[in-house]
Amino acid sequence: MPDIVLKNVTKRFGKVYAVKNFDLAVEDRDFVTLLGPSGCGKTTTLRMISGLETPTEGEIKIDGKIVFSSYKQINLSPDKRDIGLLFQNYALWPHMTVFKNISFGLENLKWEKSNIKKRVYEMAELVKITDLLERYPAELSGGQQQRVAIARTLAPNPRVLLMDEPLSNLDAKLRMEMRSELKRLHKEIEATFVYVTHDQLEAMTLATKICLMKDGTLQQYAPPLAIYDDPKNLFVGDFIGNPSMNFIESKVSNIDAQSCLLKNEKLEFLFNFKTKTKEITEGQEVIVGIRPEDITISEDSTNKCTVYSTLPSGMETIVKVNLNGNLFTLVTFGRVDFKLDTEIGVAFNSNNYHIFNKDTGEKLATGSLKLLS
Repeated sequence: MPDIVLKNVTKRFGKVYAVKNFDLAVEDRDFVTLLGPSGCGKTTTLRMISGLETPTEGEIKIDGKIVFSSYKQINLSPDKRDIGLLFQNYALWPHMTVFKNISFGLENLKWEKSNIKKRVYEMAELVKITDLLERYPAELSGGQQQRVAIARTLAPNPRVLLMDEPLSNLDAKLRMEMRSELKRLHKEIEATFVYVTHDQLEAMTLATKICLMKDGTLQQYAPPLAIYDDPKNLFVGDFIGNPSMNFIESKVSNIDAQSCLLKNEKLEFLFNFKTKTKEITEGQEVIVGIRPEDITISEDSTNKCTVYSTLPSGMETIVKVNLNGNLFTLVTFGRVDFKLDTEIGVAFNSNNYHIFNKDTGEKLATGSLKLLS
């Protein structure tokens, strides 16, 4: 299975940059999700890898072979890139049975009939649709149609599988089931997957690596939990995680090698550094990032706040609290609920809080917090 390498890839539509100076290396057998808000360039990037979109400049390699180069005037067509494409629209032939839908591409490739039949049954067994081979698409559910589309895409044994939001047409329960199936499928066929989604939960649960994009540029490329625990900048910290990270605007004072004070009009924290990635200066305006699960409810804590709202869901409860005039979101696990406007104590027991530069969004430091007032 191949690596995919994009080097300095740019795509312009007139004067508008859809993707700008984009570098990416997808390793053999990776499951990479291209993640980001609408219009960030993720689908354009996928289409350039597939050959459906021509880059304005740059170079793309698949398995060491140049499939596009603006410098060497190379641009291989999609059928010569040995890739499989799976889109939001399943595009099944309505007048063909499931068997014929899966076999159609193999017939065009001039496979022997005996090999076609064998391959169709192999794919049907892989995606668990052997009992549906004689049905027509109109007789299938959305999830079943998606399985047929996957089987058809995998039948020619492509080296790379490219997917553009393939689960977005399914309801929430089916999406969860198909995520599990896709993850199992990736392990079984040992292929290289590139998957476009705007759903950060989907990216977190499926990917071996997440490529997070904004305005056509790469923000961070790392394994899901690494991005979650160690966001490179304010955008990454805000986009990844549900509920979102809490942000507190503060000003730095009393800084030394081990710690600093973080103050705003209503709160004061002592921040102890675990790691520092950029220089922090006296009087600098920063934003403190706190994950909701890194604020815990504690009866013994002297940090008292009032319950502003609660959203119990059974497994967990999302609680919004008012702490000295600042609203914080926290998550507590289990079947619990709280009455509005009651007083509770909270504690900041983690050592994974972040300081971001207010102007640039760059992360400056990670460490622990102690609420002083």
